[in-house]
Formats: sequence, structure tokens, C-alpha cells
Amino acid sequence: MSLPLMIFAAGKGTRMAPLTDTTPKPLLKVSGRTLLDRAIDLGREAGVGRIVVNAHYLGGQIHDHLAGGDILISDETDALLETGGGLRKALPLLGGGAVMTLNPDVVWTGPNPLSALQMAWDPQRMDCLLMLLPRDRARGRVGPGDFTLSHTGKISRGGDMVYVGCQICKTERLAEIREDVFSLNSLWDLMIADGRAYGISHIGEWCDVGRPETIALAEEMLAEDVV
Repeated sequence: MSLPLMIFAAGKGTRMAPLTDTTPKPLLKVSGRTLLDRAIDLGREAGVGRIVVNAHYLGGQIHDHLAGGDILISDETDALLETGGGLRKALPLLGGGAVMTLNPDVVWTGPNPLSALQMAWDPQRMDCLLMLLPRDRARGRVGPGDFTLSHTGKISRGGDMVYVGCQICKTERLAEIREDVFSLNSLWDLMIADGRAYGISHIGEWCDVGRPETIALAEEMLAEDVV
């Protein structure tokens, strides 16, 4: 299976200020490598199809960073559309159908999460499959959990499982959402209501790189993985 991959790189990264005053968050470095390049590496290692990156805030730097390669760019210069709106705008580049999405502002150890999702994906039963992690293992995370993961693998709102920024989802139902600017949560709610939203748990380590102090936290995690 070779699904296309959407990497979300358009956000303003306000929680990462002042580092993001002059640099888009995906181009900040953890252990010498940009978050965006780390995300692209995961995609290539997992054998995904085409890779699409969206760009808005300081988007010229994203364009320059990716120039000359095979990564497609969905330009959101005119308006920041959030994850759901951004995914819908990128569909002509992604090709429609089921896609993978990945947030670049996280760092992983252990099995490649994109590969794990592809192995568990069952389009006959699932409209989305989210990568999750217990809240107490989610380094750098602020706030409560997002979902409950049932013994059947279905997800529901509330609980101690955190969405960790990586999923497979079908895209047809994006057409049902009227807003131009919206989160993927709106799409997931439709799928949860139909009993077709599923999750699996990442078995490695994970760190949210959302604030300046979490860069060191992520680098410590990566160093632990080397030892």
C-alpha cells in the first residue's frame, strides 16, 4: 500500500515564540535536523506515495527549503485553513481517497508510526485510524487526553489517550463540512458518530515539540534511544 502523505507545516507556531518570530516552526531543529525533514524522513522510510506539505506562515522559507526536490507544496498564503481546511485544499495534489497526515512538530522513537498505521489500516471497517499514546507517556504534552480507545480499537471522545499527530483517514466526507477553516476534529466527529473511527497506540517514545523548552526534552529523549 502506498498512500499519499500530507505534512502540516502552515501554522504560526505562536507557542514556540520567540523562536518562531523569524523561522517557521517546522524549520526549527532538534538534534541538528529540522522538524520538517524529520517528518519527511518518516514518510520516505514508510514508503508513502507522494508527499504534500502546506505552507502559510513565513511560507517562503518552506518553499526555499523544499526547492529542487519532489515534495509538492499546497500554498495557503491567502488564508490559514487549519488542519481540516488545509487537507481539503490539498486534495488535488494528494489525489483524494484515503491519505496519511503527519504533524511535524513532534519527535518519535521506536517503530515508524506511518508504517504501523499502514499495517493496521482496514478500509472495510475504518474511515480513520489515529495514532495515540497514553497521556502519562506523552512528553511535552500540556492538557488532558483526547480519546478513549476501546478493546475493539474504536475511539470515543474523552479519556486518557492523546492523539499524537499521525493518522490515516478517508477524505470524501470533507465535502460535508461547510466551513472553509476547520480542524480535523470536525471530520473525526462525523466518523466517530458512525462508529468507524479507530486508533492504535504507539509503542515507542514520543515528544511534543510545541514550546521552546520542549526542544531540550525531545533531544534528551533521542539521546536515551541511542544509549
